[in-house]
Amino acid sequence: MAPVIPGSAGKSTKMDVAVAQAATRPRLLTVPAVAGVAYTLSWIIGLSVAAPSPKFAASGAAIVSALTDHGPAVATQFGFEEGLPAAGLAMVSIALAQADSRSGAVATARFAAIAGLVAASISLVQFALGLALARSAGPGAAHALYAAINRLDGAKMLALAVLGAAGAASLLLPRWLRIIGIALVIAIAASGLAYLLLLQPLALLAYVSGVLLLVFVPGTGIALGMRARPAMERPEAGVELLKGKP
Repeated sequence: MAPVIPGSAGKSTKMDVAVAQAATRPRLLTVPAVAGVAYTLSWIIGLSVAAPSPKFAASGAAIVSALTDHGPAVATQFGFEEGLPAAGLAMVSIALAQADSRSGAVATARFAAIAGLVAASISLVQFALGLALARSAGPGAAHALYAAINRLDGAKMLALAVLGAAGAASLLLPRWLRIIGIALVIAIAASGLAYLLLLQPLALLAYVSGVLLLVFVPGTGIALGMRARPAMERPEAGVELLKGKP
């Protein structure tokens, strides 16, 4: 039998408790949290780009005229508002789905995963169409591209409404964030219909739903990251696991 060094047992226990406490400490720098914050930051940068935004009913000639000499700005804006955010949205949605699935909320998990991935896919398509629009010089092509982008925006918003509903139904998120999710469902569903049907008077609803979305996505990522691992809810439980006890 190996000799026992006096005081080593106490040091070992303290070290085990420290490790367990570190495991239970809320973590901010997690993949969902970083992805969610990056999503919002990317959108803020995109909104700060000075690029023209013609009305829904604008003619092809009016669209070309508005975008003339603004091609790089339009492409940059689509990159920050549609291209980069697609990745962050997908990661947060998958993280929410995985967490719900582990908690037994399988239906909510499926809705979160499907809605989030559909919205992210549409965003990537919009990014590609936006790049084509930035280089378009023909009125016919510009009008078709612009209408397609706006209608896809509507479809994406409806998918995000489903994601918001999944978040509102998830017991893993804090109450305030679930309330934001409910408000998001209402606002973004209404603005989604406005964009899908190209109803200019209701397009202003996108400002309300946009703010809610930019709070909901990073909030969800941070909330998921701050949740302690189920097996490490207490320092004592962590010590038991480290010692091999059930």
